Amino acid sequence: MKYSVLDIETTGLSPSQEKITEIAIFVYDGEKIVDEYSTLIHPERKISYRITQLTGINNQMVADAPKFYEVAKKIVEITEDTTIVGHNVKFDYGFIRHEFLRLGYQFERKTLDTVSLSRKFIPGKPSYSLGKLCQSLGIDNNARHRASGDAMATLKLFQLLLSIEPNLKVNNGVKESRLRNKSLLEDLPEKPGVYYFYNKAGSLIYVGKSINIRERVMSHLNNHADPKELEIKNQLAEVKFRETGSELVALLLESHEIKKYQPVFNRAQRRTLFRWGLYSFTDKQGYLNLKLMKTLDNVDPVFTYGSLKEGQDHLYKICEEYGLCQKLTGLYDSNGACFYYQIHRCNGACVGEEPPRIYNERVKKSIENYHFNRNNFLVFDEGRTAGEKSVVKVENGRYVGFGFVSQDEIQSPHEAIQPYHDNKEVRQIIISYLKRNAGGKVVVLEYAEK
Repeated sequence: MKYSVLDIETTGLSPSQEKITEIAIFVYDGEKIVDEYSTLIHPERKISYRITQLTGINNQMVADAPKFYEVAKKIVEITEDTTIVGHNVKFDYGFIRHEFLRLGYQFERKTLDTVSLSRKFIPGKPSYSLGKLCQSLGIDNNARHRASGDAMATLKLFQLLLSIEPNLKVNNGVKESRLRNKSLLEDLPEKPGVYYFYNKAGSLIYVGKSINIRERVMSHLNNHADPKELEIKNQLAEVKFRETGSELVALLLESHEIKKYQPVFNRAQRRTLFRWGLYSFTDKQGYLNLKLMKTLDNVDPVFTYGSLKEGQDHLYKICEEYGLCQKLTGLYDSNGACFYYQIHRCNGACVGEEPPRIYNERVKKSIENYHFNRNNFLVFDEGRTAGEKSVVKVENGRYVGFGFVSQDEIQSPHEAIQPYHDNKEVRQIIISYLKRNAGGKVVVLEYAEK
């Protein structure tokens, strides 16, 4: 048997929202390495400062690297007829599968996870993270958080596990539901869209979205640890879905459907899409402050984020672009001057040197410029079929709706737009999606105001 021991580096933690920046694969036949492949990958989006701090991979390093579609054939060929081995293999394998799904290809391999295997065959360790586990076992890794270094460390760990148990049981890559009623999975597509869960009484109990409907529904059914997921599974009697072709349209439709129907299992997570908000207030000295907080029920934030990290990344960005004070944006805790002031990148609002009026003008401009930078535009993305495109419309700075057009209708798509309600959440969905997919398949076209 051959094994593809691999590791990847990424722009973040979510396979549906982030991209791969590096991959390393060592093909191992049980005795020796018989093939290997490693490369940086251009993620077609910016790498955040925090990710660069962790991995050492920055935007300059990947500027001339191949994009994923350019290395996809090599990954298929080198891993063919092998079992994927990884430390927390679900993460690496899930990312790779999502990258292939964006290309319309179903990538499936058997898998082995060295985390669960280590817990079973090397019990009693205080930590099973790759770094600490390898350190406790005397396995060297001089390139931590780089794909080749981590993949080689995983290979050495895997060799140790094979010496303890030569006949390791592999997983089939994508698990089928363990439910008795497997008919729930029938006809579910492996495509982007929104799915709907109904109970025996025919009531809608949950709405979700995914770039792979079938895989996401299966993950609900195979989750035996989360009490909420168990309750959903116990009540689930029927699954319906709507294909969207585009992840953006799936996000917009999901938001609309949850607000419209308020399913019982979505109510408790109404704000989970954007759990963190950026709020503004004026302090006693008259300076406009920005502060990241968990979203509040009765106060509208300036902007919202899916995670604290996303919010911090945005704040770091606008601090650099507009010369804002790290202390007055909550990024630097100090009784005196902020760090930027010490390196001459803050004009001294933190110590009262810059007048509030001048500083506040930059804060207001930084907020205004983060919203739509055009009033009337169309976003063209993937459609539900090969000959179709999805189109999202924004008019006078407000979300109008979405629709689907054939290739012949692309020049005059306005009549295809189905109206949907505008709100802050959907505008932020569009902004975030366009930022993540800058330079990708999404096409943005401005049009003249009517």
